[in-house]
Amino acid sequence: MNKGLKTLTNGILRENPTFGLVLGMCPTLATTTSAINGMSMGLATLFVLVCSNVVISLLKNVIPDKVRIPSFIVVIATFVTMVQLLMQAYLPSLYETLGLFIPLIVVNCIVLGRAEAFAAKNTVGLSALDGLGMGLGFTLSLTVLGAIRELLGAGSVFGLQVYPDQYAQLIFVLAPGAFICLAYLMAGMKKLVK
Repeated sequence: MNKGLKTLTNGILRENPTFGLVLGMCPTLATTTSAINGMSMGLATLFVLVCSNVVISLLKNVIPDKVRIPSFIVVIATFVTMVQLLMQAYLPSLYETLGLFIPLIVVNCIVLGRAEAFAAKNTVGLSALDGLGMGLGFTLSLTVLGAIRELLGAGSVFGLQVYPDQYAQLIFVLAPGAFICLAYLMAGMKKLVK
């Protein structure tokens, strides 16, 4: 397998940010009350990951070591601000739902960790693929977790009613349900990727 493909698929399976590396748990548990919320948070993070990885990879030889981390945070914050303003302008109800978790992407361990561990040491192309792979892995994990929680807790998936909501178990859209679903999904992923 060539290096680009391995870099791309690494974040989806082996080093999945949620199920493998257990990073970004705050937005994972808080925003996945529905599939659309999980997917939206994942896509916002994916955009920030890809863009910040590319810019940091381009600037890696220009940024002095003493200000490396603060510089990375400024780059990441720029893209998070863009996402926040675009969501606020064009998707206000989704922006209200995700609320505080959009600006918190700046300090998400996934984004800063990939900037430090990968983008600062690799080419622009590989850094973009790494951001895409990690972002897709994060988006898929949040979407799956949100879909399962929404299905069990509200009887719907992406807002489409699957079974009558009177049979739904409210606990799954509450905090304990997030932990229960996450634990089962992490165990399943560990079994799948041995």
